Amino acid sequence: MSTPEIVTAGLVVIGDEILSGRTKDINIGATADFCTDLGIELREVRVVSDVEEDIVAAVNAVRARYTYIFTTGGIGPTHDDITADAIAKAFGVALPINPEARAMLEARWKAMGTEVNEARLRMARIPEGASLIVNSVSAAPGFRIGNVHVMAGVPKIMAAMLEAIAPTLKGGKKIKSTTIRCRVGEGTIGGPLGRLQEAFPDVKMGSYPQMGQTFVMTELVLRSSDETRLAEAAEAVKAMVAEAHRAAGLPEEIDVT
Repeated sequence: MSTPEIVTAGLVVIGDEILSGRTKDINIGATADFCTDLGIELREVRVVSDVEEDIVAAVNAVRARYTYIFTTGGIGPTHDDITADAIAKAFGVALPINPEARAMLEARWKAMGTEVNEARLRMARIPEGASLIVNSVSAAPGFRIGNVHVMAGVPKIMAAMLEAIAPTLKGGKKIKSTTIRCRVGEGTIGGPLGRLQEAFPDVKMGSYPQMGQTFVMTELVLRSSDETRLAEAAEAVKAMVAEAHRAAGLPEEIDVT
């Protein structure tokens, strides 16, 4: 029986406005959900400023490590939208105005009565060898070069671009999860949970204290692509939690989702 292929991804979020706190990023969560739905493991997220050298370094570092790279931000019409410049530099290619991208934009501008000017045409600059990512919201395309997918930072546009590229991506085996809630703290279950993780190395086990409750609550989240192993691990964790509850004089009932 062959082992399912593991498909991985990295995300590079670009923009001073993210790092300054002026803009609250929601694209990380959207990308994580997108990857999970396709069976792609999002393994790394980097947030970098609008500095060309930093973008080049980040993209070159992550594109060598993962199946796919996604970037968000910095492909608009202003002087600080330098993502296309950085990606072209990372791949060592020119950055001309792409005729197809220009035609898409000019058709949109004509319909809206918008003037064609030098600033707006910056959005038609596409690295040589790249293919376009359709933007159904505002027409300004993203692009794909190698394993790097360059998309807008505006969440609505980013979501539309993710939908556009979904059919072009290969997915791995989807990850399933089980959440087990217990009424004791992490300090109580840390040792037993660690031993169970050693016994089930193919099932990721995470412990997350839930604050704001009127009682102690810890969520144990188990994740695996192998449903049989996930079920076996879940039974072992439930037994451990039941024992912890008994020792603490608590009901043995366990909430599982």
